[in-house]
Amino acid sequence: MSDALRDCADEEDVRTAVRAWIAAEVPATWREAGERGGPQEVRKVRTPDEYRAWYPAFAATGLVVPQWPVEYGGLGWDRRLAQTAERLLAPYHLPRLNPLGLNLTAAALFAHGTHEQRLRYLPPIVANAEVWCQLFSEPGAGSDLASLATRAERDGDGWRITGQKVWTTWAHLADYGVLLARTDPDAPKRQGITYFLIKLDQPGVDVRPLKHIGGEVDFNEVYLDGAHVPDDQRIGPVNEGWKVARATLSGERQMVSGSGSGGVDRIGGSGTRRLIGLAIERSEQGLPYGWDDHETRHRLVKLWGEEQIRAWTNVRVRAGLKAGLPPGPESSIGKVHGSELNQRVQEAAARMLGLAGAAWEGGDDYADGIPAEIRGLLRSRANTIEGGTSEVNKNILAERVLGLPKEPDPYEGLPWREVPRG
Repeated sequence: MSDALRDCADEEDVRTAVRAWIAAEVPATWREAGERGGPQEVRKVRTPDEYRAWYPAFAATGLVVPQWPVEYGGLGWDRRLAQTAERLLAPYHLPRLNPLGLNLTAAALFAHGTHEQRLRYLPPIVANAEVWCQLFSEPGAGSDLASLATRAERDGDGWRITGQKVWTTWAHLADYGVLLARTDPDAPKRQGITYFLIKLDQPGVDVRPLKHIGGEVDFNEVYLDGAHVPDDQRIGPVNEGWKVARATLSGERQMVSGSGSGGVDRIGGSGTRRLIGLAIERSEQGLPYGWDDHETRHRLVKLWGEEQIRAWTNVRVRAGLKAGLPPGPESSIGKVHGSELNQRVQEAAARMLGLAGAAWEGGDDYADGIPAEIRGLLRSRANTIEGGTSEVNKNILAERVLGLPKEPDPYEGLPWREVPRG
């Protein structure tokens, strides 16, 4: 970590130190592209593999998570200093890798982990040295996550995990996963769950990719057959994992409600800005559904307005997190609105393409032939399901934000083994 960055005391110090680091460490072609045209120009001169190879240099500065304590990989800055740095970095398009580690695992560790656990796991998350996934959903426990059946049984100084998880994002790329397992089937369903950190590269873990409608692989099913977890990889007390999971779930909702989530970046830009540019290009080329078409223009401006509202809501939620408040049910607001908004954005992109986007060349790997706009449309159908369905998140908003009565549960308080599942 640069001493100049670590020792910043005010915004002027940050501007001086960050500018010096950009000039010295950001490759010249990326730097020139960013100064010429921002993130879209950077994408033209930098491949994902090149960025991943260079990323440890970025992570080592502490700028990836500047508000985290220094010992965990950050700089210990306040929100004002972090925002000053982010404005300077923005043109060079330096996205944070390992988002499930940064947003989901870290949320649980900060809320319920020990200092030793944070020291062990947070720095490799920041450096993208250990990639994470989330092993929560099961074939019989999706929207009703607390009914999960994967079990953890004591085995000496650790645990043996047996069960099946599904819709596990990026498990085929991950080194570790956060995992919920049942440790007391005689307790009510939310009171017999424990939260673990599990290493995936071990006997007893079988990761099987699931190809979705766009031909890509994001999700996986994971079979666990006696996989081992040491007890020091348990977060929080035994049977109190549901409390820990709530920190992870709130972090997940916040993550998937942000700009570029759920396929927005698949159309080559950030949401409506890219669509407006596409509409202008179509008008210049004399194509239908361009910017000079009143209905198209009205639709895009309306979507742009919604996108700003969503962004401001997310800023309020993030401000609370950065002030030290735990992620709460307010994160569900951005998730519900953001997922439905992205579907409308993707539908608008497909509508603008018209018949040109309705068919594409086939082949053995048909995903390669699908236009980016159509791939985004297909992928967006999952937005209202992943990260907690819209129906579940609306219940959270109704009960925990608006204060409405809880939905009746005829099985409230019964032992998990007596609750019907299916």
